[in-house]
Amino acid sequence: MHDWRKVVLSQSDTIKTAIKVLDSEELRIIMIVDSCNRITGTVTDGDIRRGLIRHVALESKISKIMCKNPTVAFIDDKKEMILSKMRRLDLLQIPIVDRDNKITGLETLQHILKKYIYDNPVFLMAGGRGKRLRPLTNHTPKPLLKVGSKAILESIIEQFISKGFHKFYISIHYKAEMVREYFGDGSNWGVTINYINEENPLGTAGSLGLLKKESIKIPILMMNGDLLTQVDFEQLLNFHIKEKGDVTMCVREYDFKIPYGVIKANGNNIVSIKEKPIQKFFVNAGIYVLNPSMLDLVDGNSYIDMPQLLEDKIEKSGQVKMFPIHEYWLDIGQIEHFNQAQKDSDLLFK
Repeated sequence: MHDWRKVVLSQSDTIKTAIKVLDSEELRIIMIVDSCNRITGTVTDGDIRRGLIRHVALESKISKIMCKNPTVAFIDDKKEMILSKMRRLDLLQIPIVDRDNKITGLETLQHILKKYIYDNPVFLMAGGRGKRLRPLTNHTPKPLLKVGSKAILESIIEQFISKGFHKFYISIHYKAEMVREYFGDGSNWGVTINYINEENPLGTAGSLGLLKKESIKIPILMMNGDLLTQVDFEQLLNFHIKEKGDVTMCVREYDFKIPYGVIKANGNNIVSIKEKPIQKFFVNAGIYVLNPSMLDLVDGNSYIDMPQLLEDKIEKSGQVKMFPIHEYWLDIGQIEHFNQAQKDSDLLFK
């Protein structure tokens, strides 16, 4: 995959520089930014040729020929929406920006249409009893509860499939046979599914020890089976590989508003009063990428949760990275969350 950062120039760069970049890269576009990394224009081969027709000197600043109102897509736009825009406007490339108009990437028609296949295993934890969702889970395991027309776990699996993942492991315990019967060997979805049966609950990380470790040679994606999210798993995996950590944890920003005025004091003297301040934290989103070596830390017999496993790794100087997510995310742990998921289903599955 090409590095879009190589085709970012400033308004003070020359047309001659732009030509060199276009010749050396294969993205066929230059993105122009200001000092704050906000996009101010784009330049293509056509813009350069039109400039030459007007006798604009090659030593002139690139701002003389750039398109000053470029079409962009936002970082939280779905790929389907971006593709529709590119086809409608007959674009081969489109800059990706955040809500402050700062460049965060570049999407190309070639990339968006290309289907990648990933052999990385996907490990889904689906053995919990779902006690907080009773009575819904009295007769149905939580991963098989339907949001819209599909079971929660089915939606998760199909999302991974859409990104090119095809090798799945599902950890089961509560009403395990119902999960096996629903998904079978995965052939109805064109993938392979193997089951890890927990005779006794092993925690959110313990069942990793039941995997055949010798068969896993590349990073494994791991996710709670009761989440609905629109996280791009492809981007997550690429981030993990680039950052070279032992584990990558997806995190979400969580805001907590203190309902009182917070006092800062120096001895008996009040220095400041901040009324109802908002504290911001990152919280665990229940989605991970782990290097195969992490499996050696789990014996398959002991109860252990992921936070404990990661804390142990950090204490031993391991590298645990975080991948902040801004996309839709909902942990269906309580009845009100399940009801919210039903309301959101049109957004999720449109």
